[in-house]
Amino acid sequence: MTTVAVVPVKPLRRGKSRLADVLSVQERTQLNRYLFTHTLEVLQQVPEIERTLVVSRDSAALALAREYGAHTLQEQGNSQLNLALKRATMLLRSSAVATILVLPADLPLLTAEDVRALLASRPRPRGVALAPSENGQGTNGLALSPLGAMEYAYGPHSFPRHLALAREAGLPVAVVTREGLARDLDWPQDLSLVATAFPEFSARGALHTASAAATRLPADAPEAPGLPAPYPSREGL
Repeated sequence: MTTVAVVPVKPLRRGKSRLADVLSVQERTQLNRYLFTHTLEVLQQVPEIERTLVVSRDSAALALAREYGAHTLQEQGNSQLNLALKRATMLLRSSAVATILVLPADLPLLTAEDVRALLASRPRPRGVALAPSENGQGTNGLALSPLGAMEYAYGPHSFPRHLALAREAGLPVAVVTREGLARDLDWPQDLSLVATAFPEFSARGALHTASAAATRLPADAPEAPGLPAPYPSREGL
């Protein structure tokens, strides 16, 4: 039973625009490249995955993917993610692929064990395994068989939308909650997730978050440790 991992990637120089107040374009490009290659390296460690397909309109990202032995699919212009994934699915169905695994390229804590757990949880012979983001709104992992059994619904609130689509399609669903799949990187406070690789980025993210939280306090409010970060978790995927 052939399993193919599909990794959609935004242009490396344009991704993570929400970090623009903390990181320069060059630094965000460096971070995006690190996260992307980390994903490719993890997928190489999963024997259940026969091949990886990277979908992007960025020629630099596609060239980098090929350096890691991944197959590539050039997006058409500024095509929407769900349409790009639908196109990739159609191509894979013609190659008799049994299972598709969709993963974003910004999961800094992702491990091979996380990927294997997601694949192993998929109901058989048909069904979908979904990994929600930390706030329960985004979809950070999707393993589906057979291909095309349900529509893709990436965007705001994609996780509940994917659950609803699976029910409509009569597909059994498994929900997989693991830190490596739940913790994506999108906001300045999330830079703590890459503190080992980018300690300066992490420090800047913490300072920015603390400063932003302080500006939200009333003038006469006492200092309160442990204030929640002023940014919501990502809902894009």
